Formats: sequence, C-alpha cells, structure tokens
Amino acid sequence: MKNIEEINQSIVKKIVSERKHPDFFPGDIVKVGVRITEGKRDRIQYFEGVCIAKKNRDINSSFTVRKISFGEGVERTFALYSPIVDTIKVVRSGKVRRAKLYYLRDRTGKSARIAEKIKKKIGIDVETKIQQVTEENVLPATEENVSEAPKQEVSKEEVKKEPVAEAPKKEEKKEESKKESPEEKK
Repeated sequence: MKNIEEINQSIVKKIVSERKHPDFFPGDIVKVGVRITEGKRDRIQYFEGVCIAKKNRDINSSFTVRKISFGEGVERTFALYSPIVDTIKVVRSGKVRRAKLYYLRDRTGKSARIAEKIKKKIGIDVETKIQQVTEENVLPATEENVSEAPKQEVSKEEVKKEPVAEAPKKEEKKEESKKESPEEKK
C-alpha cells in the first residue's frame, strides 16, 4: 500500500518529465507565463517580478513573485507544479543572503533594488570524451614511422627558411622603386 508521500513523488516525476522549469532562487527576477481562460479562449499573461520566497514541498511547492505596478506593490503566489503556470523564465539572477525577502515589502525605489549575481566562468568549457584504445589510436613505433618523422621535421625547417629569404627581396624591390621615382620626377 502506497502512502501519500510516494503518490506525491510519482506525480511530481510525471509533471517534471512533461515540462521542465529552470532552477531559480529568491532574489531572481522571473517572468512567469500564467495561463488564463476567458470563456473558450486560452491565453498566456506574463507576470514579471522578483521572487521573494520559494517553498519546496514536493507537489505542494510554491513561490511568491513581487512586482511594482503603477506605484503599488503586487505579490502573487504560484504553485510550482500547477497547470496554470505555463512557463518560468529567469530574467536576471539576484545576489541575496536570505531565503525569504519579505523586507522588500517595506522598501520602495532604489532601496528595493537587488544586486545582480555575476556568474564567473573559470577556464574553458571543454567536453571530455573517453576514447577506447584501439590499434588505430595507438601506432607502434616501427622503422617506417621513425624514418618518416625526420623527413617531416626537415620539411618544417625548410618552410621556415623560405619566407625569411623572400622578405629581403621585397624590401630590395621597394628600395629600387624609391630610387627610380625621383629620377622619373626630374
């Protein structure tokens, strides 16, 4: 016999497999697409504001979004896995040190702003793939391979010498053209 928690977890897994919401935290500015039914028509209305609270309770998870509309503060609480919530998009990540930002209710103007969290990327994103070792990947050192290696090195040295030899010729041609130009002017 299943208890309520197991049933809730199975429902959450089913919902998450159908649609995925991004990870967001309190302090983030989110844009929530709310499905609204007017008669027979469905439309999506967006509610954009600061996420001031988030509650993680399996199927009962919810979050609260606050925005200022025409000088008046408006808060709306959404059930995370509700069919009314169509999309959630993180517009900007906020840098906060609290889980509940209820102190924003008392603040207006510049004091109600939240600093943006700057995500640092260190290094280069490199995908590492594990390759299977085969005979093609690892070539044994034979006489043929060893004899080919010095030929390749010599050809690289010759290539380096040739451009250097060409460079002075170009300079000589420039000097000759400079010498000829004053004679032509006279």
